[in-house]
Amino acid sequence: MSDAPAPSGAIGAYVPLLDGPEKVTGAAKYTADFLAPDALCGRILRSPSSHAEIVKLDVAAARRLPGVKAVVTGADCATPFGVLPIAMNEFPLARERVRYRGEPLAAVAALDEATAVRALGLIELELKALPAYYTADEARAPEATDLHAERPGNIERDVVYELGQVERGFAKAALVREASYRCAEVYQVQTETHAALADYDALRDRLAVHCTTQVPFYVHLMLARCLAMDKARIRVIKPHIGGGFGARTETLNVELICALLARAAGGKVRLVTSREETFITHRGRPEQAVTLKIGMAKDGRVLAVDCETVQRGGAYSGYGIVTILYAGSLLNAIYAIDNVRYHGTRVLTNTPPCGAMRGHGTVNVRFAFEALLDTMAAELGLDPFAVRRANLLRAPTRTANDLLVNSYGLPECLDRVEQASGWQARKRKLGQGRGLGMACSHYVSGASKPVHWTGEPHATVNLKLDFDGSIVLLTGAPEIGQGSSTVLAQIAAEVLGVALARIRVVAGDSELTPKDNGAYSSRVTVMVGNATVAAAENLKRRLAAAAARALDCAPEDIEIEGETFRASSQDQGLDFDEVVTAALKEAGTITVSGNYSTPPEAQGGKAYRGATVGSTVAFSYAAQVVEVSVDEETGQVTVEKVWVAHDCGKALNRLAVEGQVQGSVWMGMGQALSEETGYFQGLPLAANMLDYRVPTIAESPPIEVQIVESNDPLGPFGAKEAGEGSLAGFLPALANAVVDAIGLRVTELPLTPDRVLRALDRQRRAREREAARAARQKT
Repeated sequence: MSDAPAPSGAIGAYVPLLDGPEKVTGAAKYTADFLAPDALCGRILRSPSSHAEIVKLDVAAARRLPGVKAVVTGADCATPFGVLPIAMNEFPLARERVRYRGEPLAAVAALDEATAVRALGLIELELKALPAYYTADEARAPEATDLHAERPGNIERDVVYELGQVERGFAKAALVREASYRCAEVYQVQTETHAALADYDALRDRLAVHCTTQVPFYVHLMLARCLAMDKARIRVIKPHIGGGFGARTETLNVELICALLARAAGGKVRLVTSREETFITHRGRPEQAVTLKIGMAKDGRVLAVDCETVQRGGAYSGYGIVTILYAGSLLNAIYAIDNVRYHGTRVLTNTPPCGAMRGHGTVNVRFAFEALLDTMAAELGLDPFAVRRANLLRAPTRTANDLLVNSYGLPECLDRVEQASGWQARKRKLGQGRGLGMACSHYVSGASKPVHWTGEPHATVNLKLDFDGSIVLLTGAPEIGQGSSTVLAQIAAEVLGVALARIRVVAGDSELTPKDNGAYSSRVTVMVGNATVAAAENLKRRLAAAAARALDCAPEDIEIEGETFRASSQDQGLDFDEVVTAALKEAGTITVSGNYSTPPEAQGGKAYRGATVGSTVAFSYAAQVVEVSVDEETGQVTVEKVWVAHDCGKALNRLAVEGQVQGSVWMGMGQALSEETGYFQGLPLAANMLDYRVPTIAESPPIEVQIVESNDPLGPFGAKEAGEGSLAGFLPALANAVVDAIGLRVTELPLTPDRVLRALDRQRRAREREAARAARQKT
């Protein structure tokens, strides 16, 4: 587990991202940058009501307006879409009923923006209001109207299970504590707003769509479904993308509406949403309440856990079923816990749909868990690090819910941040208003089973070798800023022993690249990386065979040293270009494939319904210490420094790993300190980058990253995920640091100054009441 530097370009080195020059010079083209002169301007009419029946939607006047080429409504698409085959209940344009404020009702395509906006104003709309529910409690009330007939009681999914003997565990515990926590709904705030460019060829009945997505394959499927088109007639291209963070891990209405308009117009339509519209499309992390009960032994071992959580999921299913299952399944796989009871409820409400935000499903429950661990550690007089160490797993192992853990770098992560932060010397010694807090977290390295099961490999990579000696790596895995294309090129170069400059990556174009499930659940490095290893090994065998023919020896006698091929009995060899020429003699251009599927042992078990959610090839682990200062006069919490250690298995690109870990911590800081959506009668209160408080560089502290390498046997060169696992640990580490600083335990996020001041006031009043009670007892 060494931090020693590696040669430039090699596995384990600091390698600049391949698309860096285009991005920093402004040459990179994003979807909205495709300004085709013949493209029509698309615009969407959105619902002014949170919940209503559509009584009248008359678009005749809009259609008659000169310059308008197409108008579409819910009548133009009777097929619902969604990310999960068992939960497709959203339409591109609302039909019969609207379920959240801002839901698309109609769309127009016109020669210019002014005409499109004018056409929207000509649409006659009449709605009949229905009861609207903005909280999970309101939507679950016995008298509440069902948002969807197939979801009685507005319950998207109710998950109940028990592992081990929970009550027996509580009975054995030296300390049992229960607490409730609440986390506000948050949003990704990716830099680029949603956009699509759809080009419909009416003569050939073909459709090409450029769009801002993390999952081109899923967009392809939903385009075919909603437009009732043969998949073979559709092409999906993902250009450069300005952030995703889970907001784009499912097909969005923007892509579908743009395609419907293009087909109706018989041409090309460009649809770029505003910042407010992007917020309304949402797919952020749900508002969530967590009630957690833990039983702990005197030495800090966790003997039993009982977790009940409720998520406000918004108006449609989206990833909801998966999210509520993740929240329970990943109580395990970080600590050795045998007795777990879980009750998770995902509730449908008249708010924009939530989705799979970075750290999907785990963040809010991990906040509650790590915060309660610290509370109990204090009561038992135990150091927080000692409590975590008392509950460490021993890999390889399987958890109580049958999750496979082959590698486990959490012990070293704990050691690293404890030492780097000076924990033992500084904890509880920084003076009033300043404190340290710690916490741990983990995450999956790809979901073990794809959302749309087709029986195909989970990942496929093609390598094309041509006369010029270049190697083109073709992958459907979308590069979304996480550095995946660079890592795949590094892997191919490492296996083949060639210079990184020989590798070119073409990604995310269904006409050119093999199908891939997409960039979500931190799957690309492990799954597509393993497919790249397989493809490179196949190509290496082809080259070795060609060299053997040219050198008149057996393929197994070929020795490959970098880009030189030698027969073991000869000193003189062939260089790479000579071997390429020999290899192309028989069949010309060479294309080889490599595939990867999750091995059966990593696909989870049947401990309860939905138990496969949470299963993965490998788990990443992280520990972090956060130092804060708290102004008790203003309630302002300031993060002074963060120390984080992340077990990524093997850092294939140390530059990318450090950047991803820093980004995870920073995103966790936003949720912990300032970020929250808010609604007034369904209207977003902070649907812009001024009112929605994302931390700026002024609030960003030094983040010291330490890389831990546990070398997972199932990862490419031992690698695991690096982009999500560190996020969840920041929230409780911050809350725990506030306790150390001012003795205040805040159980609601974000820790905005007003919340801190209210909590301080409650604490002061409670102390006054206790003092008065003590005084009365004395008299």
